[in-house]
Amino acid sequence: MATTEIKISPEDVAQATKTDERIPEPGVVVIFGASGDLTKRKLLPALFHLEQAGLLPEEFGMVGVARRDLGKGFAEDMKQGILQFGGVKDGADKLEKFIGKVSYHAMNFDDDSGYVQLKTLLEKYDKEHGTKGNRLFYLAVAPEYFSDIIQSLGRHGMAHPEKGQVRIIIEKPFGHDLESARELNHEVNKVFGEEQIFRIDHYLGKETVQNILVFRFANGIFEPIWNRNYVDHVQITAAENIGIEGRGPFYEKAGALRDVVQNHVMELLSFMCMEPPVSFDAEAVRREKFKVWRGIRPVSLENTVRGQYGPGNVDGKPVKGYREEDRVDPNSKTETFAALKLEIENWRWAGVPFYLRAGKRLQKRATEITVQFKQPPMLLFDRVSRGPCAEIQPNVITMRIQPDEGISLRFGAKVPSPDMTVCPVVMDFNYAAAFGTSSANGYERLLLDAMLGDATLFAHRDGVEATWALYTPVLEAWAESAVKDFPNYASGSWGPEAAEKLLQRDGRKWHRL
Repeated sequence: MATTEIKISPEDVAQATKTDERIPEPGVVVIFGASGDLTKRKLLPALFHLEQAGLLPEEFGMVGVARRDLGKGFAEDMKQGILQFGGVKDGADKLEKFIGKVSYHAMNFDDDSGYVQLKTLLEKYDKEHGTKGNRLFYLAVAPEYFSDIIQSLGRHGMAHPEKGQVRIIIEKPFGHDLESARELNHEVNKVFGEEQIFRIDHYLGKETVQNILVFRFANGIFEPIWNRNYVDHVQITAAENIGIEGRGPFYEKAGALRDVVQNHVMELLSFMCMEPPVSFDAEAVRREKFKVWRGIRPVSLENTVRGQYGPGNVDGKPVKGYREEDRVDPNSKTETFAALKLEIENWRWAGVPFYLRAGKRLQKRATEITVQFKQPPMLLFDRVSRGPCAEIQPNVITMRIQPDEGISLRFGAKVPSPDMTVCPVVMDFNYAAAFGTSSANGYERLLLDAMLGDATLFAHRDGVEATWALYTPVLEAWAESAVKDFPNYASGSWGPEAAEKLLQRDGRKWHRL
Protein backbone atom coordinates (compact mmCIF):
# COMPACT_ATOMS: atom_id res chain seq x y z
CA MET A 1 0.00 0.00 0.00
CA ALA A 2 1.46 3.34 -1.04
CA THR A 3 0.97 6.31 1.24
CA THR A 4 1.31 10.05 0.75
CA GLU A 5 4.86 11.40 0.60
CA ILE A 6 3.77 14.96 1.41
CA LYS A 7 3.56 16.06 5.01
CA ILE A 8 2.30 19.54 5.79
CA SER A 9 3.58 21.02 9.05
CA PRO A 10 1.17 22.59 11.58
CA GLU A 11 2.91 25.92 10.92
CA ASP A 12 2.18 25.60 7.19
CA VAL A 13 -1.47 24.81 7.89
CA ALA A 14 -1.81 27.79 10.24
CA GLN A 15 -0.18 30.12 7.72
CA ALA A 16 -2.40 28.87 4.89
CA THR A 17 -5.66 29.16 6.82
CA LYS A 18 -5.27 32.29 8.93
CA THR A 19 -7.06 35.35 7.59
CA ASP A 20 -8.54 38.41 9.23
CA GLU A 21 -11.63 37.97 7.07
CA ARG A 22 -12.57 34.92 9.18
CA ILE A 23 -12.76 36.80 12.48
CA PRO A 24 -16.40 37.64 13.27
CA GLU A 25 -17.78 40.82 14.75
CA PRO A 26 -18.04 41.11 18.57
CA GLY A 27 -20.95 39.15 19.99
CA VAL A 28 -22.44 36.67 22.44
CA VAL A 29 -23.15 32.99 21.86
CA VAL A 30 -26.26 31.91 23.80
CA ILE A 31 -26.70 28.14 24.12
CA PHE A 32 -30.14 26.87 25.16
CA GLY A 33 -29.87 23.40 26.70
CA ALA A 34 -26.35 24.15 27.93
CA SER A 35 -26.52 21.56 30.71
CA GLY A 36 -26.51 18.75 28.13
CA ASP A 37 -23.55 16.73 26.92
CA LEU A 38 -23.37 18.48 23.55
CA THR A 39 -22.29 21.76 25.12
CA LYS A 40 -19.66 20.24 27.38
CA ARG A 41 -18.26 17.69 24.93
CA LYS A 42 -18.46 19.58 21.64
CA LEU A 43 -19.55 23.21 21.67
CA LEU A 44 -17.33 24.69 24.41
CA PRO A 45 -14.22 22.80 23.27
CA ALA A 46 -14.92 24.04 19.72
CA LEU A 47 -15.32 27.64 20.87
CA PHE A 48 -12.08 27.44 22.83
CA HIS A 49 -10.26 25.99 19.81
CA LEU A 50 -11.41 29.07 17.88
CA GLU A 51 -10.09 31.23 20.72
CA GLN A 52 -6.74 29.45 20.60
CA ALA A 53 -6.55 30.00 16.85
CA GLY A 54 -7.21 33.72 17.26
CA LEU A 55 -10.51 33.45 15.40
CA LEU A 56 -12.78 34.88 18.11
CA PRO A 57 -13.11 38.62 18.67
CA GLU A 58 -11.75 40.11 21.86
CA GLU A 59 -15.27 41.31 22.65
CA PHE A 60 -16.87 37.89 23.04
CA GLY A 61 -19.10 36.17 25.58
CA MET A 62 -20.91 32.87 26.03
CA VAL A 63 -24.11 32.39 28.05
CA GLY A 64 -25.42 28.94 28.87
CA VAL A 65 -29.19 28.65 29.38
CA ALA A 66 -30.93 25.65 30.92
CA ARG A 67 -33.55 24.78 33.50
CA ARG A 68 -31.25 23.47 36.24
CA ASP A 69 -29.77 25.97 38.69
CA LEU A 70 -26.05 25.45 38.08
CA GLY A 71 -24.83 28.90 39.06
CA LYS A 72 -21.08 29.55 39.07
CA GLY A 73 -20.40 25.83 38.86
CA PHE A 74 -21.33 25.94 35.18
CA ALA A 75 -18.16 27.75 34.09
CA GLU A 76 -15.96 25.30 36.00
CA ASP A 77 -17.85 22.36 34.49
CA MET A 78 -17.29 23.79 31.01
CA LYS A 79 -13.59 24.15 31.76
CA GLN A 80 -13.42 20.48 32.70
CA GLY A 81 -15.22 19.64 29.47
CA ILE A 82 -12.63 21.56 27.46
CA LEU A 83 -9.82 19.74 29.27
CA GLN A 84 -11.40 16.30 28.98
CA PHE A 85 -12.87 16.40 25.48
CA GLY A 86 -10.97 19.17 23.72
CA GLY A 87 -7.44 17.82 23.81
CA VAL A 88 -6.43 20.79 25.98
CA LYS A 89 -4.00 20.67 28.89
CA ASP A 90 -4.68 22.39 32.21
CA GLY A 91 -2.98 25.76 32.30
CA ALA A 92 -3.24 26.19 28.53
CA ASP A 93 -2.73 29.70 27.26
CA LYS A 94 -5.98 31.72 27.03
CA LEU A 95 -8.05 29.11 28.92
CA GLU A 96 -8.69 31.09 32.11
CA LYS A 97 -9.43 34.24 30.15
CA PHE A 98 -11.89 32.34 27.98
CA ILE A 99 -13.66 30.75 30.97
CA GLY A 100 -13.97 34.22 32.46
CA LYS A 101 -16.28 35.08 29.56
CA VAL A 102 -18.63 32.15 30.29
CA SER A 103 -21.78 32.68 32.36
CA TYR A 104 -25.02 30.87 33.06
CA HIS A 105 -28.71 31.72 33.23
CA ALA A 106 -31.28 29.31 34.72
CA MET A 107 -34.85 29.50 33.39
CA ASN A 108 -37.73 27.44 32.13
CA PHE A 109 -38.11 27.68 28.38
CA ASP A 110 -41.79 28.63 28.65
CA ASP A 111 -41.28 31.28 31.37
CA ASP A 112 -41.61 34.87 30.12
CA SER A 113 -39.85 36.31 33.16
CA GLY A 114 -36.79 34.21 32.32
CA TYR A 115 -36.55 35.82 28.88
CA VAL A 116 -36.86 39.29 30.40
CA GLN A 117 -33.92 38.49 32.67
CA LEU A 118 -31.95 36.96 29.78
CA LYS A 119 -32.45 40.08 27.68
CA THR A 120 -31.21 42.22 30.55
CA LEU A 121 -28.16 39.97 30.99
CA LEU A 122 -27.28 40.25 27.28
CA GLU A 123 -27.64 44.03 27.35
CA LYS A 124 -25.24 44.03 30.31
CA TYR A 125 -22.77 42.07 28.16
CA ASP A 126 -23.04 44.75 25.50
CA LYS A 127 -22.15 47.49 27.97
CA GLU A 128 -19.37 45.66 29.83
CA HIS A 129 -17.79 43.69 26.96
CA GLY A 130 -18.65 45.75 23.89
CA THR A 131 -20.55 42.94 22.14
CA LYS A 132 -22.65 45.47 20.17
CA GLY A 133 -25.97 43.62 20.30
CA ASN A 134 -24.75 40.73 18.13
CA ARG A 135 -26.22 37.37 19.16
CA LEU A 136 -25.91 33.76 18.05
CA PHE A 137 -28.64 31.66 19.67
CA TYR A 138 -27.99 27.91 19.64
CA LEU A 139 -30.89 25.53 20.30
CA ALA A 140 -29.21 22.43 21.75
CA VAL A 141 -32.53 21.23 23.13
CA ALA A 142 -35.10 18.55 22.34
CA PRO A 143 -37.35 19.44 19.37
CA GLU A 144 -40.40 19.89 21.58
CA TYR A 145 -38.81 23.06 23.00
CA PHE A 146 -37.99 24.68 19.63
CA SER A 147 -41.32 26.45 19.25
CA ASP A 148 -41.47 27.90 22.80
CA ILE A 149 -37.95 29.29 22.61
CA ILE A 150 -38.32 30.73 19.11
CA GLN A 151 -41.66 32.39 19.84
CA SER A 152 -40.40 33.79 23.14
CA LEU A 153 -37.30 35.28 21.54
CA GLY A 154 -39.55 37.02 19.04
CA ARG A 155 -42.05 38.15 21.64
CA HIS A 156 -39.33 39.76 23.75
CA GLY A 157 -37.66 41.59 20.90
CA MET A 158 -34.54 39.44 20.73
CA ALA A 159 -35.00 38.18 17.16
CA HIS A 160 -34.85 41.63 15.51
CA PRO A 161 -33.22 44.07 17.96
CA GLU A 162 -32.70 47.75 17.20
CA LYS A 163 -28.97 47.19 16.86
CA GLY A 164 -26.77 44.21 16.16
CA GLN A 165 -27.05 41.04 14.07
CA VAL A 166 -29.01 38.06 15.38
CA ARG A 167 -28.71 34.50 14.08
CA ILE A 168 -30.06 31.18 15.34
CA ILE A 169 -28.67 27.64 15.04
CA ILE A 170 -31.16 24.78 15.25
CA GLU A 171 -29.97 21.23 15.94
CA LYS A 172 -31.46 18.20 14.23
CA PRO A 173 -33.85 16.47 14.07
CA PHE A 174 -35.59 19.13 11.99
CA GLY A 175 -39.00 17.52 11.89
CA HIS A 176 -39.83 13.81 11.80
CA ASP A 177 -41.63 13.79 8.43
CA LEU A 178 -42.54 16.21 5.64
CA GLU A 179 -45.56 17.71 7.38
CA SER A 180 -43.76 18.35 10.69
CA ALA A 181 -40.74 19.83 8.88
CA ARG A 182 -43.00 22.24 7.00
CA GLU A 183 -44.76 23.22 10.22
CA LEU A 184 -41.45 23.85 11.98
CA ASN A 185 -40.12 25.87 9.05
CA HIS A 186 -43.27 27.96 9.16
CA GLU A 187 -42.93 28.52 12.92
CA VAL A 188 -39.30 29.60 12.62
CA ASN A 189 -39.87 31.82 9.61
CA LYS A 190 -42.63 33.72 11.43
CA VAL A 191 -39.97 34.99 13.84
CA PHE A 192 -36.64 34.83 11.99
CA GLY A 193 -35.77 35.57 8.39
CA GLU A 194 -34.34 32.66 6.41
CA GLU A 195 -30.97 34.45 6.27
CA GLN A 196 -30.86 34.32 10.09
CA ILE A 197 -31.56 30.57 10.35
CA PHE A 198 -28.75 27.99 10.45
CA ARG A 199 -30.01 24.38 10.49
CA ILE A 200 -26.96 22.47 11.61
CA ASP A 201 -25.76 19.02 10.56
CA HIS A 202 -22.48 18.33 12.30
CA TYR A 203 -21.39 16.01 9.47
CA LEU A 204 -20.85 19.09 7.31
CA GLY A 205 -18.29 20.34 9.81
CA LYS A 206 -16.06 17.35 9.14
CA GLU A 207 -13.01 18.19 7.04
CA THR A 208 -13.39 14.95 5.11
CA VAL A 209 -16.92 15.88 4.03
CA GLN A 210 -15.86 19.34 2.86
CA ASN A 211 -12.94 17.70 1.07
CA ILE A 212 -15.35 15.86 -1.24
CA LEU A 213 -15.90 19.14 -3.08
CA VAL A 214 -12.18 19.89 -3.17
CA PHE A 215 -11.38 16.38 -4.42
CA ARG A 216 -13.91 16.73 -7.23
CA PHE A 217 -13.54 20.34 -8.31
CA ALA A 218 -9.91 21.20 -7.53
CA ASN A 219 -8.44 18.21 -9.37
CA GLY A 220 -8.85 18.08 -13.11
CA ILE A 221 -8.31 14.31 -13.38
CA PHE A 222 -11.45 13.23 -11.50
CA GLU A 223 -14.35 15.42 -12.59
CA PRO A 224 -14.31 14.29 -16.28
CA ILE A 225 -15.00 10.68 -15.20
CA TRP A 226 -17.49 11.56 -12.44
CA ASN A 227 -20.59 10.54 -14.39
CA ARG A 228 -22.71 7.71 -15.78
CA ASN A 229 -20.30 7.04 -18.62
CA TYR A 230 -17.61 5.78 -16.26
CA VAL A 231 -19.18 5.10 -12.84
CA ASP A 232 -20.80 1.69 -12.33
CA HIS A 233 -22.34 2.45 -8.93
CA VAL A 234 -21.82 4.31 -5.65
CA GLN A 235 -22.09 3.03 -2.08
CA ILE A 236 -22.45 5.19 1.04
CA THR A 237 -22.16 3.49 4.43
CA ALA A 238 -22.63 5.06 7.86
CA ALA A 239 -21.93 2.21 10.28
CA GLU A 240 -21.69 2.31 14.07
CA ASN A 241 -20.64 -0.51 16.36
CA ILE A 242 -22.31 1.09 19.38
CA GLY A 243 -25.94 0.68 20.38
CA ILE A 244 -28.35 3.46 21.30
CA GLU A 245 -26.27 4.54 24.31
CA GLY A 246 -29.16 4.98 26.74
CA ARG A 247 -31.24 7.07 24.30
CA GLY A 248 -34.16 4.64 24.20
CA PRO A 249 -37.04 7.17 24.21
CA PHE A 250 -35.40 9.25 21.47
CA TYR A 251 -34.51 6.31 19.26
CA GLU A 252 -37.93 4.72 19.58
CA LYS A 253 -39.34 7.84 17.88
CA ALA A 254 -36.54 8.17 15.36
CA GLY A 255 -35.03 4.98 13.96
CA ALA A 256 -32.10 4.74 11.56
CA LEU A 257 -33.83 6.32 8.55
CA ARG A 258 -34.78 9.49 10.42
CA ASP A 259 -31.67 9.63 12.61
CA VAL A 260 -28.95 9.19 9.97
CA VAL A 261 -30.12 8.62 6.40
CA GLN A 262 -32.46 11.58 5.88
CA ASN A 263 -29.80 14.06 6.99
CA HIS A 264 -26.17 12.87 7.26
CA VAL A 265 -26.22 10.37 4.39
CA MET A 266 -28.21 12.65 2.09
CA GLU A 267 -25.70 15.45 2.65
CA LEU A 268 -22.90 13.10 1.62
CA LEU A 269 -24.90 12.07 -1.43
CA SER A 270 -25.45 15.69 -2.50
CA PHE A 271 -21.75 16.56 -2.26
CA MET A 272 -20.91 13.47 -4.29
CA CYS A 273 -23.43 14.17 -7.05
CA MET A 274 -23.94 17.93 -7.35
CA GLU A 275 -22.92 19.92 -10.39
CA PRO A 276 -20.03 22.39 -10.00
CA PRO A 277 -21.44 25.53 -8.32
CA VAL A 278 -20.56 28.92 -9.82
CA SER A 279 -18.96 29.78 -6.46
CA PHE A 280 -18.71 28.39 -2.95
CA ASP A 281 -21.20 30.81 -1.44
CA ALA A 282 -24.32 29.54 0.30
CA GLU A 283 -26.86 30.20 -2.43
CA ALA A 284 -24.83 28.58 -5.22
CA VAL A 285 -23.95 25.43 -3.26
CA ARG A 286 -27.45 24.98 -1.86
CA ARG A 287 -28.97 25.34 -5.30
CA GLU A 288 -26.89 22.48 -6.71
CA LYS A 289 -27.56 20.23 -3.70
CA PHE A 290 -31.29 20.85 -4.04
CA LYS A 291 -31.20 19.83 -7.71
CA VAL A 292 -29.68 16.48 -6.74
CA TRP A 293 -32.36 15.74 -4.14
CA ARG A 294 -35.18 16.79 -6.46
CA GLY A 295 -33.76 14.54 -9.18
CA ILE A 296 -34.03 11.35 -7.10
CA ARG A 297 -36.80 9.05 -8.27
CA PRO A 298 -39.44 8.03 -5.70
CA VAL A 299 -38.16 5.08 -3.68
CA SER A 300 -40.08 1.85 -4.17
CA LEU A 301 -40.53 -0.35 -1.13
CA GLU A 302 -38.75 -3.24 -2.85
CA ASN A 303 -35.61 -1.10 -2.92
CA THR A 304 -35.57 -0.66 0.86
CA VAL A 305 -34.39 -2.87 3.71
CA ARG A 306 -34.90 -2.36 7.41
CA GLY A 307 -33.39 -4.24 10.29
CA GLN A 308 -33.12 -4.39 14.06
CA TYR A 309 -30.17 -5.76 15.97
CA GLY A 310 -30.41 -8.70 18.30
CA PRO A 311 -27.88 -10.00 20.83
CA GLY A 312 -24.39 -10.68 19.58
CA ASN A 313 -20.71 -9.87 20.03
CA VAL A 314 -18.97 -6.58 19.31
CA ASP A 315 -15.20 -6.31 19.72
CA GLY A 316 -15.21 -9.71 21.40
CA LYS A 317 -17.73 -8.72 24.07
CA PRO A 318 -21.34 -9.95 24.33
CA VAL A 319 -23.99 -7.23 23.89
CA LYS A 320 -27.75 -7.29 24.23
CA GLY A 321 -30.32 -6.78 21.52
CA TYR A 322 -32.22 -3.56 20.86
CA ARG A 323 -35.40 -4.79 22.52
CA GLU A 324 -33.44 -5.45 25.73
CA GLU A 325 -32.05 -1.90 25.85
CA ASP A 326 -33.23 0.43 28.63
CA ARG A 327 -36.53 2.22 28.00
CA VAL A 328 -37.21 0.36 24.75
CA ASP A 329 -40.47 -1.44 23.99
CA PRO A 330 -39.78 -5.20 24.26
CA ASN A 331 -41.87 -5.60 21.07
CA SER A 332 -40.42 -2.57 19.32
CA LYS A 333 -40.74 -2.27 15.53
CA THR A 334 -38.16 0.53 15.32
CA GLU A 335 -35.43 -0.05 12.75
CA THR A 336 -31.80 0.25 13.82
CA PHE A 337 -30.60 -0.45 10.27
CA ALA A 338 -31.75 0.91 6.93
CA ALA A 339 -30.53 0.25 3.40
CA LEU A 340 -31.85 1.70 0.16
CA LYS A 341 -31.21 1.83 -3.55
CA LEU A 342 -31.66 5.27 -5.11
CA GLU A 343 -31.58 6.48 -8.70
CA ILE A 344 -30.97 10.07 -9.80
CA GLU A 345 -32.72 11.06 -13.02
CA ASN A 346 -30.43 13.70 -14.45
CA TRP A 347 -27.95 13.94 -17.31
CA ARG A 348 -24.91 13.08 -15.17
CA TRP A 349 -26.22 10.14 -13.14
CA ALA A 350 -29.12 8.46 -14.97
CA GLY A 351 -28.74 4.69 -14.77
CA VAL A 352 -26.18 4.71 -11.93
CA PRO A 353 -27.52 3.05 -8.77
CA PHE A 354 -26.69 4.54 -5.37
CA TYR A 355 -26.73 2.11 -2.46
CA LEU A 356 -27.07 3.62 1.01
CA ARG A 357 -26.91 1.90 4.37
CA ALA A 358 -26.75 3.01 7.98
CA GLY A 359 -27.05 1.08 11.18
CA LYS A 360 -26.10 0.47 14.78
CA ARG A 361 -24.31 -2.49 16.38
CA LEU A 362 -22.58 -3.32 13.12
CA GLN A 363 -19.15 -4.92 12.84
CA LYS A 364 -17.18 -1.69 13.03
CA ARG A 365 -17.52 2.07 13.13
CA ALA A 366 -16.98 3.47 9.66
CA THR A 367 -18.46 6.10 7.39
CA GLU A 368 -17.29 5.69 3.81
CA ILE A 369 -18.21 6.58 0.25
CA THR A 370 -17.17 4.09 -2.42
CA VAL A 371 -17.22 4.92 -6.13
CA GLN A 372 -16.83 1.83 -8.29
CA PHE A 373 -15.98 2.42 -11.94
CA LYS A 374 -17.01 0.33 -14.92
CA GLN A 375 -14.81 -2.43 -16.21
CA PRO A 376 -12.86 -1.77 -19.42
CA PRO A 377 -14.84 -2.95 -22.46
CA MET A 378 -12.05 -5.36 -23.51
CA LEU A 379 -10.33 -7.32 -20.77
CA LEU A 380 -6.93 -8.04 -22.30
CA PHE A 381 -5.72 -9.56 -19.05
CA ASP A 382 -8.74 -11.69 -18.24
CA ARG A 383 -7.16 -15.07 -17.60
CA VAL A 384 -7.27 -17.77 -14.98
CA SER A 385 -5.00 -17.10 -12.01
CA ARG A 386 -4.96 -17.79 -8.31
CA GLY A 387 -5.52 -15.95 -5.03
CA PRO A 388 -6.34 -12.24 -5.02
CA CYS A 389 -5.33 -11.97 -8.68
CA ALA A 390 -7.92 -14.49 -9.88
CA GLU A 391 -9.84 -11.83 -11.79
CA ILE A 392 -9.43 -8.24 -12.90
CA GLN A 393 -11.06 -5.99 -10.33
CA PRO A 394 -12.71 -2.65 -11.14
CA ASN A 395 -11.14 0.65 -10.16
CA VAL A 396 -12.50 2.00 -6.89
CA ILE A 397 -12.19 5.35 -5.13
CA THR A 398 -12.97 5.23 -1.42
CA MET A 399 -13.48 8.33 0.71
CA ARG A 400 -13.17 7.54 4.40
CA ILE A 401 -15.15 10.12 6.35
CA GLN A 402 -14.43 8.57 9.75
CA PRO A 403 -12.61 7.29 11.72
CA ASP A 404 -9.52 6.59 9.58
CA GLU A 405 -9.95 9.75 7.50
CA GLY A 406 -8.53 9.64 4.01
CA ILE A 407 -8.96 8.74 0.35
CA SER A 408 -7.78 5.64 -1.48
CA LEU A 409 -7.65 4.61 -5.14
CA ARG A 410 -7.58 0.97 -6.20
CA PHE A 411 -6.14 0.05 -9.58
CA GLY A 412 -4.53 -2.92 -11.29
CA ALA A 413 -0.75 -3.40 -11.53
CA LYS A 414 1.44 -6.10 -12.99
CA VAL A 415 2.91 -8.57 -10.54
CA PRO A 416 6.71 -9.05 -11.00
CA SER A 417 6.79 -12.40 -12.78
CA PRO A 418 7.24 -13.91 -16.25
CA ASP A 419 3.45 -13.93 -16.65
CA MET A 420 1.17 -10.98 -17.37
CA THR A 421 -0.54 -11.29 -13.98
CA VAL A 422 -2.49 -8.30 -12.72
CA CYS A 423 -3.25 -7.70 -9.04
CA PRO A 424 -5.14 -4.85 -7.36
CA VAL A 425 -3.05 -2.31 -5.45
CA VAL A 426 -4.08 0.72 -3.44
CA MET A 427 -2.78 4.29 -3.36
CA ASP A 428 -3.73 5.77 -0.03
CA PHE A 429 -3.93 9.31 1.32
CA ASN A 430 -4.27 9.65 5.09
CA TYR A 431 -5.22 12.94 6.72
CA ALA A 432 -3.24 12.38 9.89
CA ALA A 433 -0.09 11.44 7.97
CA ALA A 434 -0.30 14.51 5.73
CA PHE A 435 -1.61 17.19 8.06
CA GLY A 436 -1.09 15.81 11.56
CA THR A 437 -3.76 14.94 14.10
CA SER A 438 -6.23 17.53 15.31
CA SER A 439 -8.44 17.83 18.37
CA ALA A 440 -11.05 19.74 16.35
CA ASN A 441 -14.50 18.14 16.37
CA GLY A 442 -16.07 19.81 13.33
CA TYR A 443 -18.18 22.30 15.25
CA GLU A 444 -15.37 24.86 15.02
CA ARG A 445 -16.05 25.52 11.34
CA LEU A 446 -19.82 25.53 11.76
CA LEU A 447 -19.86 27.87 14.76
CA LEU A 448 -17.45 30.25 13.07
CA ASP A 449 -19.46 30.23 9.83
CA ALA A 450 -22.67 30.97 11.73
CA MET A 451 -21.06 33.90 13.54
CA LEU A 452 -19.89 35.19 10.16
CA GLY A 453 -23.29 34.65 8.56
CA ASP A 454 -21.97 32.08 6.07
CA ALA A 455 -24.71 29.48 5.55
CA THR A 456 -22.90 27.38 2.92
CA LEU A 457 -22.55 24.34 5.20
CA PHE A 458 -26.03 24.61 6.71
CA ALA A 459 -29.35 23.23 5.51
CA HIS A 460 -31.93 25.43 3.80
CA ARG A 461 -35.64 24.88 4.36
CA ASP A 462 -36.11 23.79 0.73
CA GLY A 463 -33.47 21.09 1.08
CA VAL A 464 -34.90 19.82 4.36
CA GLU A 465 -38.34 19.51 2.83
CA ALA A 466 -36.99 17.86 -0.32
CA THR A 467 -35.32 15.03 1.61
CA TRP A 468 -38.35 14.54 3.83
CA ALA A 469 -40.56 14.42 0.71
CA LEU A 470 -38.41 11.53 -0.51
CA TYR A 471 -38.44 9.49 2.69
CA THR A 472 -41.85 10.20 4.22
CA PRO A 473 -43.61 7.73 1.85
CA VAL A 474 -41.07 5.06 2.86
CA LEU A 475 -41.66 5.71 6.54
CA GLU A 476 -45.43 5.59 6.05
CA ALA A 477 -45.19 2.33 4.11
CA TRP A 478 -42.99 0.80 6.80
CA ALA A 479 -45.44 1.91 9.49
CA GLU A 480 -48.35 0.26 7.67
CA SER A 481 -46.61 -3.05 6.93
CA ALA A 482 -46.06 -5.59 9.66
CA VAL A 483 -42.54 -6.56 10.68
CA LYS A 484 -42.32 -10.29 11.36
CA ASP A 485 -38.60 -10.97 11.57
CA PHE A 486 -37.24 -8.37 14.04
CA PRO A 487 -34.57 -8.74 15.33
CA ASN A 488 -33.13 -9.83 11.98
CA TYR A 489 -29.39 -9.31 12.41
CA ALA A 490 -26.95 -10.12 15.15
CA SER A 491 -24.92 -7.40 16.84
CA GLY A 492 -21.43 -7.42 15.36
CA SER A 493 -22.60 -8.41 11.88
CA TRP A 494 -23.05 -6.23 8.78
CA GLY A 495 -26.82 -6.15 9.01
CA PRO A 496 -29.71 -8.29 7.75
CA GLU A 497 -29.31 -10.75 4.89
CA ALA A 498 -31.84 -8.75 2.88
CA ALA A 499 -29.30 -5.91 2.61
CA GLU A 500 -26.88 -8.25 0.87
CA LYS A 501 -29.60 -9.41 -1.51
CA LEU A 502 -30.44 -5.78 -2.37
CA LEU A 503 -27.13 -5.63 -4.25
CA GLN A 504 -26.86 -9.27 -5.25
CA ARG A 505 -29.92 -9.06 -7.46
CA ASP A 506 -28.05 -6.37 -9.44
CA GLY A 507 -24.94 -8.54 -9.63
CA ARG A 508 -23.09 -6.41 -7.06
CA LYS A 509 -22.02 -6.66 -3.44
CA TRP A 510 -21.16 -4.34 -0.56
CA HIS A 511 -17.51 -3.38 -0.36
CA ARG A 512 -15.62 -4.52 2.72
CA LEU A 513 -14.91 -1.73 5.18
